[in-house]
Amino acid sequence: MRWQGREQSSNVEDRRGSGGPRMALGGGGMGILILALLIWFMGGNPLAVLQRGGGIQIGQPGGGGAQRPIDPADEPLKEMASVVLRDTEVVWNEVFQRQLGKKYQPTKMILFSDGVQSGCGVAGSETGPFYCPADGNVYLDLSFFRELEQRFDAAGDFAQAYVVAHEVGHHVQNLLGISDEVHMQQERHAQRGDKAGANEWSVRLELQADFLAGVWANRANKLQNILEQGDVEEAMRCAQAIGDDRLQKQARGTVRPDLFTHGTSAQRARWFRRGLETGDIQQGNALFELPYDQL
Repeated sequence: MRWQGREQSSNVEDRRGSGGPRMALGGGGMGILILALLIWFMGGNPLAVLQRGGGIQIGQPGGGGAQRPIDPADEPLKEMASVVLRDTEVVWNEVFQRQLGKKYQPTKMILFSDGVQSGCGVAGSETGPFYCPADGNVYLDLSFFRELEQRFDAAGDFAQAYVVAHEVGHHVQNLLGISDEVHMQQERHAQRGDKAGANEWSVRLELQADFLAGVWANRANKLQNILEQGDVEEAMRCAQAIGDDRLQKQARGTVRPDLFTHGTSAQRARWFRRGLETGDIQQGNALFELPYDQL
């Protein structure tokens, strides 16, 4: 991906090394990264999942750990993420104006290490990257990129860019009122005790965020010529690596489709590619129109 030396976003707040709120992961059979990814892709507010327990203890705000120096090796990751965020601002400003007739309101990206206080509550690195609709911010611990590469063979700067673009996709959904509608539908299913039905709405929301990441890649490449050979394959490998079926297989040894919240590896890759090929935000509406088994 061509990002070196390009304009960075001014909407980045660096809280790394500040000794923020701490979280400790309790016992259990899952590896830490697998649990982090499952929580990251739960849809809606991932902190609600953390705060229900399940072996996870959350420190109190203001009771953070000791400060520690920022790892210089993370600085290129910070620069890359800041460039990607700037690209999302340019792209979504154009798409909102030309395709929707609306004004885009940028999100802020909060960089943290160990733990962070967000508008959705306290989160630790175990949460993975997440978007908080309560404050409209994206939260990212840069160490997640190394874990993604080392444990899931999802290396590459464009794979990392896909992660940022997916979270910004949730911000787009929030601005358009899509997130509120999905959460309303989830509540209706939950009130009837239909967990699988609520999960299906989560899958649709997450696949649309993948689609929106693809739309971003399409428009950013046309505006800035960002793509290099192999970049699309990097993003596809990343999308496939974090499909519900693959994560469940690694964590549980079995696959439970009724527990899916983000879609299969094949679905995630397919909808990202569709956004990449079309660059048309309107085509993402199909995710809420198609029968669930046709996604």
